[in-house]
Amino acid sequence: MELGLIGKKVLITGASQGIGEGFALAFAAEGCELRLVARNADRLEAIAQRMHSKYGVPVHTLAIDLCAPQAIEEVAEFATDVDVLVNNAGSIPGGNLWEVNETRWREGWELKVFGYINLTRLVYAAMRARGGGVILNNIGNGGENFDFDYIAGTTGNAALMAFTKALGGKSLNDGIRVVGINPGPVDTDRINNVLKARAEKLYNDASRFTDLLTNYPLGRAATVAEIADLFVFLASAKSGYTSGTIFTVDAGITSRRSIS
Repeated sequence: MELGLIGKKVLITGASQGIGEGFALAFAAEGCELRLVARNADRLEAIAQRMHSKYGVPVHTLAIDLCAPQAIEEVAEFATDVDVLVNNAGSIPGGNLWEVNETRWREGWELKVFGYINLTRLVYAAMRARGGGVILNNIGNGGENFDFDYIAGTTGNAALMAFTKALGGKSLNDGIRVVGINPGPVDTDRINNVLKARAEKLYNDASRFTDLLTNYPLGRAATVAEIADLFVFLASAKSGYTSGTIFTVDAGITSRRSIS
């Protein structure tokens, strides 16, 4: 399907690994000009060279810690003319209320929750001045499945869902679409580390993390491409009537609520 994204400028945060790297690959394949942001300069440069070599698209990188003073403003300036913003940077620590102390909780929210909100505030203003754009928030289905053992993350994701719906409810008045995507488990180093920690807690054996995959539909996590392809479609004009909503991509995990 021709999505009409050739030449569109796309900013992706957290682009140096995992799902963020998958986003870069998917948008580059559509002919987009990329603006990639993450802390790891070497990984960013390697990805940029690979995308440019494979697809011939312009790729610009900015290595920066989004929690550093004035970092959000610097990223917004780096991407002042983007057509699409993909908020993806950040992971909130797992654990229950007593395992995640206030410092770790605030650090996780500063990067992901407030990072999304503050970067959106600046990029939205620039998009509105130019007449439109698309903002896609990679959130996570923990915002719909309240988890005792992921309390900081489930609460933060729920907040970002509310933020996305509130902003996207009227954003088309400014020609801007705001959409959230809630992936379930995705086959990345991060989810494997989470599963290993849970396997250690349950079985005293981190190597048994693959046993936990049997609880997932199809006995596996989603592939990165299965998530990234949806982001690309939602960024396109093919999804031009979509705003203020959340798409859950978890093979039915969230819908498995039953009284039986």
